[in-house]
Amino acid sequence: MKTLAEMLRRPSSGESGFVVFGVLMAIAALAGGHMLMMGNGTKRPPVSEFGLGPRTSSSGLYTATLQPSERLRPRKMQTLRVTLIDGQGAVVDNASITVDGGMPQHGHGLPTKPRVTEGLGGGAYEIEGVRFNMGGWWEFKLAITTPAGTDRVTFNLAL
Repeated sequence: MKTLAEMLRRPSSGESGFVVFGVLMAIAALAGGHMLMMGNGTKRPPVSEFGLGPRTSSSGLYTATLQPSERLRPRKMQTLRVTLIDGQGAVVDNASITVDGGMPQHGHGLPTKPRVTEGLGGGAYEIEGVRFNMGGWWEFKLAITTPAGTDRVTFNLAL
């Protein structure tokens, strides 16, 4: 065990340099962690780009509208209904729909694997297994395929 005199002595220049280096490394590690938590530089879209729709797909083949069974909330398993119409306004039945998404600013996807479980007719489809694990900006993406072609629609959601 060190004596009081040993603990109170001034550190040598080599020891001081080591302490300064250690402090700088700790600051760098904290700053790096902060940058990871704050995002990857992806810009949030304007407010007009948020909501449940209607949203037109990238190439204009389809228009989709989300209808949650209840208000979307983080940390809760949820079911959504999506309704589809084509570019001429006709309902789209018998489509193949895959679901993807995530938090662009955090660089991670959805925590679950939502999927269409039922075609309800009239252009409506039920999507089960939707869960958002935290509040913030989420993208909810649908890839829609019919004989007319494949197109994608993205919903920006603020939870």
